[in-house]
Amino acid sequence: MTQQHIYQTHETAWCPGCGNFGILEALKMALEGLNLDPHDVVILGGIGQAPKTPQYIECNSFCGLHGRAVPPAVAVKMVNLNLKVIINSGDGDSYGEGGNHFLHNIRRNVDIAHFVHDNQLYALTKGQASPTTMEGMVTPVQVEGSMSIPFNPLLVALGTGAGFVARGFSGRPEHLAGLMKRAISYRGYALVDIFQNCVTFNKLNTYAWYNSRVYELDDSHDTSDLAAAMALASQFGEQIPIGVLYEKPQPDYNSRHAQLSSGQVLAGRDNDPEVVARLMRQLV
Repeated sequence: MTQQHIYQTHETAWCPGCGNFGILEALKMALEGLNLDPHDVVILGGIGQAPKTPQYIECNSFCGLHGRAVPPAVAVKMVNLNLKVIINSGDGDSYGEGGNHFLHNIRRNVDIAHFVHDNQLYALTKGQASPTTMEGMVTPVQVEGSMSIPFNPLLVALGTGAGFVARGFSGRPEHLAGLMKRAISYRGYALVDIFQNCVTFNKLNTYAWYNSRVYELDDSHDTSDLAAAMALASQFGEQIPIGVLYEKPQPDYNSRHAQLSSGQVLAGRDNDPEVVARLMRQLV
């Protein structure tokens, strides 16, 4: 019998009732359900309330700059392909400041599970509109309502070639944990956009608002059908699908890279200090 790995969680700085609690609970369930050793898991974030997640669960973690969670995650996976690399970050951090990194990691298909806490605003900086804010929504900054067309991360990911695209809801942690397990197990870039209520700044997209609209996809949906996935990704209003919209096996970045496809861990390779010093001098 193998030992069951337990992930300890710690006291948070989130507001009572925040949707992030459900996401943290789902993440813990997913990691324990996969029986992954905490030493073999790295969770990364940028800046914001969602990117604080790595600080609240006991495993390897890294918090970087605003919108810059993807580059260190790519670096971690490239130097040690044995690690499970997970990003927990917000909609502003992932799709705003980190938008280019989001797009181009889909193209590279580095083996990363990206969990985006999508509360449709910037919560850490007092509630201004984010890329996913609904058109017309009033915020402390957009006092006459947001005038921008909302960014649809699922459609963008599908259109850019992502092999795994899903959406969850923090109010259904058991369902969300199942999506996370599939995303972590998928070999390649996996996006899970997660609706998350912000009790302090978003009085429109509340827990009740989401809960009355989301519905769970069943086995009748063919996750290999790209057109069907794009149609589901376009649904937003009185009914919003949650679940795995699309899943297609495809070669990940490491398997296509001449220096990485051998499976040898870069972090364990010897290096010549003189060669490193010479290369560093060329950068000065």
